[in-house]
Amino acid sequence: MPELPEAESARAVIERSALGRRIVAVDDTDGYVCRPHAPGQIAAALVGTALTAAHRRGKTLWCDAGTGPVLGIHLGMSGKIVIAAADGTEVDGGDHWEFGRSPGDYRFSRFSLAFSDGGMLRLLDPRRLGRIRLDPPLDALGPDAATISAEQFTVALTGGRGPVKARLLDQHALAGVGNLLADDILWRAGLDPARPVDALTGRERGRLHRALRETIGDALRDGGVHTLPLVPHRRPGGHCPRDGTELRRATVGGRTTYWCPTGQPR
Repeated sequence: MPELPEAESARAVIERSALGRRIVAVDDTDGYVCRPHAPGQIAAALVGTALTAAHRRGKTLWCDAGTGPVLGIHLGMSGKIVIAAADGTEVDGGDHWEFGRSPGDYRFSRFSLAFSDGGMLRLLDPRRLGRIRLDPPLDALGPDAATISAEQFTVALTGGRGPVKARLLDQHALAGVGNLLADDILWRAGLDPARPVDALTGRERGRLHRALRETIGDALRDGGVHTLPLVPHRRPGGHCPRDGTELRRATVGGRTTYWCPTGQPR
C-alpha cells in the first residue's frame, strides 16, 4: 500500500511528465474521491491552467496550477498516478508498486486531467480510497518523515504514554510513516512497538531517528516499502530475517503489528 516512498514516486511522475501541459478537460465525476466538491467544480478551477510544480509532505501530494487553486492528491491505500499518451499507452507510472494492471487498462481511473497535446494524467485506484481536492489542508501535517531533524523528532516523540508505534503513525506528529514502515523502523531500532513514548531514553530516541532515516532511505532507493527486509516476513508463522526468531503478532495503535521478541524486547 502506498506510504511515503510510493507518494514520492507519484510526485516524481508528475514532475517529470505533467508539468507545463495545458489542461483542457478534467474528469472529476467520482463524487466520493473528489469530495467535498460537486462534479465540475475541480474542472472549472483547472481547465485552461497548467500544473507548475509538484510537492509532497508525508503521504500528501499537492500541485501548483499557476495562479489558480492548489490541487491536492492523496493516494489512499491503493492509488497510483499514471501519465498516458494520446493513444492510451502508459508513458510514466514510476518504478514503485504495481497492482497487476495491464498497460492501458484504466478501469480503475477515478480522476483525470486531459492535456492539450492529447495526453492524460490519471489517478488509478482499485479500492477507491484516494482523495482529490482543491486547496487541501496542510497545516495539520507534522514534519516530513524523510527529512525530519533530530530536534523535530524529539518534539514529535514528547508527551503522552501511548505506544511508540502509534506515535510514528500519527501524521500530526510526523508525516509519512505507515504501518509497514513503522514495523520495519522499530525492528531496526530494536524497540518493542508497544513501548510507551514517555519511557524512551534519549539514546533510544536517537536510535529510532537513525532507523527512521535509514528505512525510508532504503525504501526510496530500492523501489518502495515492499523491498524492506521485514515486510516479506510480516505474516503468521513469519520469522525475523535477522535471527530467525518467530515473529509476534498483535494489534498496536489500532494496526496489525509484527515484531521480533528477541531483538525487540519489552
